[in-house]
Amino acid sequence: MSRIGNLPISIPDKVTVASNNENTITVKGNFGELQETYPSSDLTVEIQDSKIIVQPKSKKSRALQGLFRTLINNMIIGVSERFEKVLEINGVGYRAQVKGKELTLSLGYSHPVIFTIPENMEVKVEGNIMTITGISKQEVGLFAANVRSKRPPEPYKGKGIKYKDETILRKVGKAGKK
Repeated sequence: MSRIGNLPISIPDKVTVASNNENTITVKGNFGELQETYPSSDLTVEIQDSKIIVQPKSKKSRALQGLFRTLINNMIIGVSERFEKVLEINGVGYRAQVKGKELTLSLGYSHPVIFTIPENMEVKVEGNIMTITGISKQEVGLFAANVRSKRPPEPYKGKGIKYKDETILRKVGKAGKK
C-alpha cells in the first residue's frame, strides 16, 4: 500500500491543472508548462476544486500510484517555484562562464568543455558557484549530473565539481620518508 500515493495533491492559486486526453495531464504556472502521460489503464487522476487525487485501478497498479502522484506534485512545484541545483567548482584554474545559451567549463583539460543549456533552464555563475534552475526536476538534476561528471571531485585535494551540500570523504596522502 502506498502511503504517499494516497495523499491528495493541493493546487496553488496561480497554477492551473487540466487533463487533456484520458491519459495526459498538463500543468501551467508562472514559470512555464509541463505535461505528463500516465497509464490510463492502471490509474485514474481526479481533479477536484484545488486537489488532485491519484487512484489505482487494480492491485498490480498500486506500485505506480506513488510514482505518478510524486511526478504530478513535482510538476506543480516546478511551475510555481522552480527547482534549483547549486554546484561548486574547486581547483586552481577551474572556472565556468555562461555566454548566451552555452556553458563553457575550463577544467584542466587541453580543451574547454562546452554544454548547450536547454531552453527551459537557467545557469548562473558567480565566482566558483554555479546555480542551475528550471521547472523540471528531472531535467535540472540530469543537467547538473552531466556537468559534475566532467570533473567529479577527487578525494585527496577535493578538486573538481561537487554539489554545494555534498561532503567529500578525504583520504590521507603519502606520509613521506622519515
